Amino acid sequence: MILDADRSQAATLIDEAVLSGAAKYKACAELGITIRTYQRWMAAGVIKSDGRPDSVRPIPKNKLTLTERKQLVDTMNSKAYKSLPASQMVAALPDEGIYLASESTCYRVLHEEKLQHRRGRGQINDRKVATTHSASGPNQLWSWDITWLPAPAKGVHFYLYLILDVFSRKMVGWEIHDEESAVHAATLIRRTHLREDIRDKPLILHSDNGSPMKGASMLETLYQLGIATSFSRPRVSNDNAYSESILKTCKYRPDYPYKGFLSIAEARDWVLKFSH
Repeated sequence: MILDADRSQAATLIDEAVLSGAAKYKACAELGITIRTYQRWMAAGVIKSDGRPDSVRPIPKNKLTLTERKQLVDTMNSKAYKSLPASQMVAALPDEGIYLASESTCYRVLHEEKLQHRRGRGQINDRKVATTHSASGPNQLWSWDITWLPAPAKGVHFYLYLILDVFSRKMVGWEIHDEESAVHAATLIRRTHLREDIRDKPLILHSDNGSPMKGASMLETLYQLGIATSFSRPRVSNDNAYSESILKTCKYRPDYPYKGFLSIAEARDWVLKFSH
């Protein structure tokens, strides 16, 4: 805050600069004030105190009373509205013939009462801790995913189903189909499980939360084979890093046909060579 003595000195400096030919607004800018502030100081030719920071402002006539504020907070925390944002509550209350406050007032009261966060059923639960698995040998932990392979026509894709052994990084199983399906995934798991000859051995299969990964036929197949399931945390993209890594390696090969495979047979032939 600039004191009266400082204002007087600043005004003197500005006057001297103006007499020397400087523009008044530029002289004010050099001192870090606006020309409107200078004009207010020089009103009636007297340096007056800028009392805005110390002024007593009148209380708005429409300010909520303590009773009205308590009623508003109780309503926002009631069973009917505690799970709704203030914008929806303000829109719903008039249907019941009730008006408590404007939307901006509701948000301001929520902020002041430290209620500006998820309430009711929308409360954030404890964050799910990432499941941790380790593999000390092959065929103990598998990771799998599905990725798109470009087809000749724009908007058309083939789908590569790929299962990776986390310990050895071996592609233990893969297939290419023209659609995403839990049935195709279940068939691939059965074939891979039989080919690797791991019957009656513990195995964990990790994947993300895609619909083929959690399809009924897929989960039933895993149950029959005695394979334990493991899924990525919701909205966490790097929980299935091993599969994502091998798929990126596949698509960043120098000979990868990024313009599209002419047929599904060509796609299968290319992935076969890549796998080898």
